[in-house]
Amino acid sequence: MPQPSQNVTELLLAWSGGDQTALDRLVPLVSAELHRLAHRYLRHEPAGHTLQTTALVNEAYLRLIDASQVAWHDRAHFFAVSANLMRRILVDFARRRHYQKRGGGALTLRLVEDETPAPQPAVDVAALDEALQTLAAFDSRAARIVELRFFGGLTVEETASVMGVSSRTIKREWATAKVWLLGEMSGGAA
Repeated sequence: MPQPSQNVTELLLAWSGGDQTALDRLVPLVSAELHRLAHRYLRHEPAGHTLQTTALVNEAYLRLIDASQVAWHDRAHFFAVSANLMRRILVDFARRRHYQKRGGGALTLRLVEDETPAPQPAVDVAALDEALQTLAAFDSRAARIVELRFFGGLTVEETASVMGVSSRTIKREWATAKVWLLGEMSGGAA
């Protein structure tokens, strides 16, 4: 019996070859994983974020359907592309939110009875995207590793497979990129 990842790869290859029914069989196999990725992204967003997990997955599906001409390699490649799409969707959403007429950049506070209000820690996706673009200008591989690991939720081994390098290289460059991004996003204070 074929493994689920093997089934996904076979369906991706069939879809790339023009078999539209392959997409119908592929969606149920990847749906749970895409929801997990979307949930992982959204948990980094501030409280009160209006984009929901299902909406993010649906938007990614719409963009994936437009990417039907992609020459899919395997399951990891599919999820790497999906991660990139979700990142783009969230960055676009964050930019639109910051440009709102009222309160786009306002700090959101969560008030809970008998607790002091505290700002909710969140990743500024737009700032992270800008930092990643800067990183990509001089180290495109490190930027791609961050994208796959942070946005895609890929493991070290899956990232190594997609990138075609060793797990040790991924671990080393992931650690270096995280430190660099922290410094970049904190104005060079790290």
